[in-house]
Amino acid sequence: MKKLIESKWDEILSLLETQYDISNILIKTWISTLKIFEVKDNTVYFYVDERLKQGENAVKFIHKKEFDLFLLSSIRETLNNIDIEIVIDEKKNFVKEDDNTNEAKVSESYNDAIIRSNLNPKYTFENFIVGDSNRHAHATCLAVADMPAQDNFNPLFLYGNSGLGKTHLMQSIAHYILRNDENANVLYVTSEKFTNEIINAIKNHTTDEFREKYRNVDVLLIDDVQFIKDKDSTQMEFFNTFNTLYDNKKQIILSSDRPPKEIKTLDERIISRFECGVPIDIHEPDYETRMAILKNKAERENLKDIPDDVYVYIAENVTNNIRELEGALNKISIFSKLMNEKVTLETAKDSLKDIINKDANIKITPERIISVVCEHMNISEGDIKSKKRSQDIATARQIIMYLLRKYTVLSLKSVGNAVGGRDHTTVMNGCKRVEENYNKDEGFKNNIDTIIKKLNPS
Repeated sequence: MKKLIESKWDEILSLLETQYDISNILIKTWISTLKIFEVKDNTVYFYVDERLKQGENAVKFIHKKEFDLFLLSSIRETLNNIDIEIVIDEKKNFVKEDDNTNEAKVSESYNDAIIRSNLNPKYTFENFIVGDSNRHAHATCLAVADMPAQDNFNPLFLYGNSGLGKTHLMQSIAHYILRNDENANVLYVTSEKFTNEIINAIKNHTTDEFREKYRNVDVLLIDDVQFIKDKDSTQMEFFNTFNTLYDNKKQIILSSDRPPKEIKTLDERIISRFECGVPIDIHEPDYETRMAILKNKAERENLKDIPDDVYVYIAENVTNNIRELEGALNKISIFSKLMNEKVTLETAKDSLKDIINKDANIKITPERIISVVCEHMNISEGDIKSKKRSQDIATARQIIMYLLRKYTVLSLKSVGNAVGGRDHTTVMNGCKRVEENYNKDEGFKNNIDTIIKKLNPS
């Protein structure tokens, strides 16, 4: 049976990607590295490859994300009546979940490293909720954390709207690296702090001290890099710091609210450097992910006696920002304590009435995008899904593809299916063409902006 599973291994991994929508990077990082060392009593025993470095934590992570269940389902496509167990190593050390799996047992030196690196103790992988909107980013960050400064992942560039978890993911990488090596020189800064330090160093003739600080780190994380000032001297110092770290095989991790090519304030050579690594986008969380985030926060902060219909109300009405989502839950909890009232759906609505405006809050769904674009461009939905290729229909189809990728969490394959079964390459090319026309054609840009306003008139 072991040989049979090994011979079907590539097919099993393919099923994980096609049927369960687990990203290729995630599969390569956490699943394809599993090794079979024993088959006994219809149970296949896998052990964690030593490259994951975390042993017990790696196995707990695999269980927590239910990768073992997805793997079991894929194996049963080939072999019925099979069970699996995932263990630490070939000595068959099993890991059982307990109530403290999310509590980091950290040493004093590790706490010192967190403070020295400017990290938030809560921003770890264990506290990050994975969904379709951030699955690719999460998997990539895990890969970078496990093997920093690899050419394919350096620099790592995370982009997306504010409040979607970019800072959390960035700092999760730093925590992971410090857990494995407390002596690693890791530094997290905002772009504002980084820029101000450059300006002050130039002004005070202390650039040697600045370079000593920033060019001798093992991992540099800069948040909201789009705010780096566009003065020549500032950008020159930033560019040289970037190059020094990159040439010395040090990991660089950056975040922005937009992809590199859309940051107009930075030199083209800097943008080119950003794009040579891995630009990864993060989308707004879907409903299931929002529910998971709320319940995870409630569990971590011991917020009890919150009815399910309150979670549903928040998740359905706060859709675009994780910070606002968690803030809404905090507000409900505080409001309840101040008023000395039990949390109910009515008290939740009352406490959130300044945040949630039912009349203005229109959810942008795939169906709404298709409907609004077709109405605006006077194209029928049937034409969008047909094989017709006239200019007006092709343009409308490409705009729909672009907006589906921008405002929903649909995969490339799902976007293609929504517009008549186009393949992922067609979707990518269509989105690229819309982006190019948006940036160079003012009339086209105004047309897209008008459609976006119709999608969400608030």
